[in-house]
Amino acid sequence: MKRYVRRILLPAVFVAMALGFYTSANFQEIAGGVAIFLFGMLTLEEGFNLFGGGVLERMLSRATKSVSRSVLFGATASTLMQSSTLVSVISISFLSAGLMTLAGGIGVIAGANLGSSTGAWLIAGLGLKINIAAFALPILALAIILVFQKSKPLRGAGYVLVGVGFFFLGIHYMKEGFDSFSEQFDLTEYAMGGVGGLLLYTLIGFIATAILQSSHATMVLVITALAAGQLTYENALALSIGANVGTTVTAVLGSMTANYQGRRLALAHVIFNVSAATVALVFIIPLKMAVTWFSDLVGIAPDDFALQLAVFHTLFNIIGVLIISPLVGPLITLLERVVPATEPEVSKPRYLTVAVAAFPVTLRAAVAKEVEHLFANATELIVHGLNLHRHQLYAAEDVGEYVTGAREIFDLDFDQTYEQRIKVLYGAILEYVNYRPEGDIPGEIRQRLYELREAAEYMVRAVKEVKRMRRNTSAYTRRDRGAVTALYNDLRIELARILIELNDLANADPEDRSVLWLEEERERVQVDKKQARRRVEALMREGRLKPNVASSFLNDAHYAYRAMKEMLEGARLLYAEADPGMSEVERLLAMDDDDLNLLDDDDDIEDGIDPIAWVSGWREAVPRRLRTLRQGFRRR
Repeated sequence: MKRYVRRILLPAVFVAMALGFYTSANFQEIAGGVAIFLFGMLTLEEGFNLFGGGVLERMLSRATKSVSRSVLFGATASTLMQSSTLVSVISISFLSAGLMTLAGGIGVIAGANLGSSTGAWLIAGLGLKINIAAFALPILALAIILVFQKSKPLRGAGYVLVGVGFFFLGIHYMKEGFDSFSEQFDLTEYAMGGVGGLLLYTLIGFIATAILQSSHATMVLVITALAAGQLTYENALALSIGANVGTTVTAVLGSMTANYQGRRLALAHVIFNVSAATVALVFIIPLKMAVTWFSDLVGIAPDDFALQLAVFHTLFNIIGVLIISPLVGPLITLLERVVPATEPEVSKPRYLTVAVAAFPVTLRAAVAKEVEHLFANATELIVHGLNLHRHQLYAAEDVGEYVTGAREIFDLDFDQTYEQRIKVLYGAILEYVNYRPEGDIPGEIRQRLYELREAAEYMVRAVKEVKRMRRNTSAYTRRDRGAVTALYNDLRIELARILIELNDLANADPEDRSVLWLEEERERVQVDKKQARRRVEALMREGRLKPNVASSFLNDAHYAYRAMKEMLEGARLLYAEADPGMSEVERLLAMDDDDLNLLDDDDDIEDGIDPIAWVSGWREAVPRRLRTLRQGFRRR
């Protein structure tokens, strides 16, 4: 769809611009002003990304706990970024990645529309009152110094200043272009009144915004043309209404690469903006009267139509927020009915889309959720590969009794299931971990993506290890064949116990998760492996186990214990404590005595401190909850 839109719009825009350049030098100045203004928006966005290190995305994930907070955040972000469209696209990406609720996304969209009104106030109240070009040049001179600095925050600040400088220059050139244009042509000759004019100019505002992909740019054009006497006040009101509806086009196009949640939010964006526009068109006369009353109240001159347009733009956006706020619940019900949550095939990625890859924070979250999806599919395949039923296993009070009694051999095409449910997801994870260039993602996020990729790799290897042991395990456990059956059942019990613990870990509250016990489990696997070997040797000496059977079991035990280690290591990477301080505590608590002795030679430890005593002190000081968490994940 995007491709077809570009094929139609781009040639049309180029032809129109070529005709404009040919017929009028003033048009060149206006078009150049628009281009400079839009470039300023791009550099402003780049500046916030560098300066904030994804601060907007982090704030968004925390500020959507309620509709009121979401509205406030949307208004603030749109004011800072001077782009309600960008805030909408980010919201769709976050919702697709599962980082926010649909209700929170609707609130952000409503707030972003309200925040877009600040641009109209800035232009009408400042841009047209003073010679802002005089400020633009010093700002750009200062900005270029910062842009060439190595520090990301300094470069980000430089790009922000570049954006502001180009904002000012763009407004200046558009104003100058319309002033010169008015000396040759009077566009008010094409003004239209009545309902026809209202609808026609609303449509023009919609088309202009769809082409420029920025309601801010459209509003700058409208306000500067209005100030130059090239538009009537009534037609300017209609253009501003159309611009608000046109800003949904970019969000709708962006949602085409999102999942069903992103499409729901894009539809909510359309419903909200169209509803506000409809109210504004129907009640245009009362709204004009309200604007006049408010303008008189605050001292706006009767002939200052630019500021009155800013008042109108703000007023009908406020009305939109007031309309949508009490109707969020019914709106969500409608969206869920219109855009159903089609249950995705387990063999297809649920979270990885082009939309979530647009921002590093959402990419990291989506990859993490897709790895969890892979883990769920992998553990189910491993459980079935052991000829066990997943739900019965997780609900069993006595795991050993359930596993020993489970003798039915599952009709399972292991290779086909692996291809359909594991390999496809793993390939998608690999693709999206490397989706964006290395330098385009902050270092800590890139490192986390690599860890998640490695976690997926461990789980894939665990599945392959279970496949290797499946044939003999099935053969020796379908009926009781004495010692060898007991050996294989013990392997199944140990694998089942770890699968239960991993399931508990996956279903635990993220704030209460601790991966500390995984280190103990890994050590326990090593001990159990040695004990299994000694047990086999004892059974052979007693004549209860034939050499060829013992050889097969030892090979299968090697696969089983390696699968256990890989599952544990994958879980450690996937569910690693996000807080660096807590991660360090867990690492220290997991150290054995040999690890502690290595600290004696570490230059980072302050002189005069006994490292072993220091870590031991930490072990005693850590809250009791952290130590008991491990028991909460276990099911004996």
